[in-house]
Amino acid sequence: MGEQHTGSGAVLIVPATEKDRGGGHLTRCLFLLHALEEAGRETYLWISEANKESVFYRFKNFFEKSDSARSIYARLLSRGNDVTRRSWDFIILDRFRTPANEFAFWSKLGPVVGIDEGGDCRSRFDFLIDLLPSLTKIEANLSAPCLLPLPRKRRPAAAFQSAKGPSAVPFRVLISFGAEDSAGLGFLAARALAQRQAKAKQAAAQITLIAPGWDYTSKKQKQLPGVTVMETLLNLREHLTGYDLFITHFGLGAFEAVYARTPVLLVSPTAYHEALSRNAGFLSLGVGAKAVRRLEGFSLRGEFLKTLSLRGAKIARRFGLENDQEEDLGSFFGGIELHSPRLCPVCEEKIRPGPVLARFPEETYRRCPRCGAIYLSRLNAPPVEYGEDYFFEQYRKQYGKTYMEDFPNLVDMGRKRLTHIKKELHAETQSRRSSSGIKLGASAPLRDEFVPPCSLLDIGCAYGPFLAAAAEAGFSPSGVDPAEDAIRYVNEELKLRAWQGFFPSGARAEDGPFDAVTLWYVIEHFKEPGKALRYIHGILKDGGVLACSTPSFSGVSGRKKLRLFLKNSPPDHWTVWNPRTCKRIFRQYGFRLRKIVITGHHPERFPLLGRFVRTSKKGFLYRLLFMASRLFRLGDTFEAYGVKRDS
Repeated sequence: MGEQHTGSGAVLIVPATEKDRGGGHLTRCLFLLHALEEAGRETYLWISEANKESVFYRFKNFFEKSDSARSIYARLLSRGNDVTRRSWDFIILDRFRTPANEFAFWSKLGPVVGIDEGGDCRSRFDFLIDLLPSLTKIEANLSAPCLLPLPRKRRPAAAFQSAKGPSAVPFRVLISFGAEDSAGLGFLAARALAQRQAKAKQAAAQITLIAPGWDYTSKKQKQLPGVTVMETLLNLREHLTGYDLFITHFGLGAFEAVYARTPVLLVSPTAYHEALSRNAGFLSLGVGAKAVRRLEGFSLRGEFLKTLSLRGAKIARRFGLENDQEEDLGSFFGGIELHSPRLCPVCEEKIRPGPVLARFPEETYRRCPRCGAIYLSRLNAPPVEYGEDYFFEQYRKQYGKTYMEDFPNLVDMGRKRLTHIKKELHAETQSRRSSSGIKLGASAPLRDEFVPPCSLLDIGCAYGPFLAAAAEAGFSPSGVDPAEDAIRYVNEELKLRAWQGFFPSGARAEDGPFDAVTLWYVIEHFKEPGKALRYIHGILKDGGVLACSTPSFSGVSGRKKLRLFLKNSPPDHWTVWNPRTCKRIFRQYGFRLRKIVITGHHPERFPLLGRFVRTSKKGFLYRLLFMASRLFRLGDTFEAYGVKRDS
């Protein structure tokens, strides 16, 4: 089985900083930069040279008042050669809608992770994380508002079950529409509430407006008597519990308020924001200035606030914001070792990231357009260790018995596989003798070709059932496997040769060249099976046999529903093949494919009719579907037998 590798580069963060994109993208990217640095990861922020001056002007409060301003400047990149000369573990794009040419540029430099990506390239990212609920039908790997930079302070849980009535004085209202607020909704909302109070001739509420520092004039402030105006706060979320109502638009602040258990009321700057608000379950007054004017008749009644609180509690349950935050975006990215190949791990062809086949929380599946193999990108190494538990408890969960309980059946299966290997070795011997002018009768017994014994290496030999069958058949077998206990059993109980370790470093190539190399349900465990096949070609004799078995995505399960098939694929299966793919791959690495045996026939997995055969596996319908599976080659696994071509 393949060795594991970890990244050694840095992390690059690319926020949306263009005008009218708001400050949320930059805010969380600055938070993420600081968090990753604290986690010990070398991290950089990218703002293009063309945008840098504009960004510093529009978000000067972020940079001037941030405790980590010096660190931010030290990690800021802005020129093309700043990024192309470095090695990146992964690149985080928080770009709102990433243009195709920009995505192509970043994807050449390393694996690309998208945050709240809404552009046409959404389907091509190595990984997608939606921190805010999206309207798109293209799924993300994770939809996790619980990873947002959330407030450290929260109101008691009971705060979402009750609200202060109109007699509560002072009633505190906070208004913020982000670091830009290009629609001017914050000012309009504060003015509407102030005018309402003036008409009522009583100060029923304390109104605080967080104004965008780059476009707020003293003239506007004079139009807001009774309103406290503050500059943009980088840590606004930490002030939410000090207020009884938060008025904002759909975005980070709305979910931060839900987590803080502060009632939140939305006004949307665009119809798109309105659709997002309603989809997430927030109460919104509508779109634009017309909606803001409704605040002039807004009543701070206790029942209305209680309605907002109950909505907030429902949103919290829906998006995992009920309990205290255990992990945020910084700790999430700080702990991952993203593996997303730039070359196809099977054919080793350079690949342009295309649409994905399926996404799951830690996995993204794509198909190579050249060789046809399906390959996996993972956020972290699979949680699988090839030790005793792998062959006992995990094996029992999958097959209903432990590996050792299944040992006799595995030996018998090995005997059947060895008949194919013998046949191919015999055919190669006949062919070579014929080409040399030596006649050999077609009826010559196979055993005549195995004196002296043919050498065989079984990669991923486990506890040695195939090695036992090979020794019984007259081979001189040896094995390699990472499981120490399994190797001890092979050496001490079976009295056969085997070495502990990951292939190829664990193999003893000096014992080759071999007449046959076998991998039974092992090739899919290699991160880079192409390299393994090249190594195997080097340790096989000319005319030697390569035999392997592996799951097939063209079987009944893959054809029925490929996404479900991939979801059920074990976490340590890095690639998935089918017979057609296998033929191309064998040819590329110097093998002639001689035989395919379709295995893993499961009538109970057939669509529609399969459910009727589960309780009667020997009935007529079972036999009919089994025959159909064999006839149309619909098994979920297959075995491949090839021979090494002459050098």
